[in-house]
Amino acid sequence: MPEPLRVVIIGAGLGGLCLSQGLRRAGLEVAVYERDAALASRHQGYRIHVDSRAAQGLHECLPAELYELFLATCGQPSKQLTVVTKGLRPVHTVRFPAAGGAPAATSQISAPAVSTSVDRLTLREILFTGLADVVHFGREFTHFSGDGQGPVRAHFRDGTAVTGDVLVAADGVGSRVREQYLPDAAAADTGTRCIYGKTLISAQTAALIPAFLADGFAAVIGSRRIGMALGAVRFVTRPDEAARSVPGASLSAERDFVMWSVAGGHAAFPGGDDALSRYTGGQLHAVALEMIRTWHPDLRALVAAAEPAETFYVQVRAATPVPLWPPTNVTLLGDAIHAMSPARGSGANI
Repeated sequence: MPEPLRVVIIGAGLGGLCLSQGLRRAGLEVAVYERDAALASRHQGYRIHVDSRAAQGLHECLPAELYELFLATCGQPSKQLTVVTKGLRPVHTVRFPAAGGAPAATSQISAPAVSTSVDRLTLREILFTGLADVVHFGREFTHFSGDGQGPVRAHFRDGTAVTGDVLVAADGVGSRVREQYLPDAAAADTGTRCIYGKTLISAQTAALIPAFLADGFAAVIGSRRIGMALGAVRFVTRPDEAARSVPGASLSAERDFVMWSVAGGHAAFPGGDDALSRYTGGQLHAVALEMIRTWHPDLRALVAAAEPAETFYVQVRAATPVPLWPPTNVTLLGDAIHAMSPARGSGANI
């Protein structure tokens, strides 16, 4: 029998891990190399919207028990997008189709109809389940070598290298694979900046949460300079509890929370990129509070109650269109090739 195809994946984010699960189900040999020391080494976001595109991909790639674990750890179904002023006055509502609710947790669904939210770390932990033997942490990719036809070799900062039949770039918006393979496929600076934060839902903070967040995401119009996004994640089942019924699964004990982000053009943020990129979570939290100091008191109190250490800063970049290129045994997926603004709400789904 021929040797199985050897696939080397750079990056253990959502895309790289999902692909790894699907390749293993298909009987291929896969190895994943991640520069971070662990899944939760750095902040990468909290609440992400998941629709039927992502659910279909997960359904096809994951073992049945992990797909059911994904469904069990989703948030409540998203029914609408609400646009409000900084005084919390609703100005516009976009209702989602009724079929968008989360389906029952069964692996027999062939075309899932899903519109919900997930916690990014929880989903990543689910995707990592069963892959500990193929995911290698602390391996920083530097470059690849090969002629595009025969074996391709991936090289790492520590001087080591691995050989595969296919190399997949799943290393995010700053992809080093893309920089070498498609140097003209840049991820351009959109000029938008975001400070992200996370507020745990407790008896005290629950009273601050606007009622419309129970039905889905919200966008707050603050001024011409800044705005805010808000989204709650109320787990169907707490992740660590849901994982108890799945052999080999280990999920963090995440609690219900509200994700918020203060966004605007780079000029709206005091200190500039250099300073903000060096700030601690506590310093960024203070900046966010100052930027919304004239907003509705419930919004200010909700941000004030956040976990300061969980606050982080992002310079938003987006992929620029490039002409088609001749296919080889090097390819790209996820933000490595189609990065987009979080405001588009489709990144993880694609």
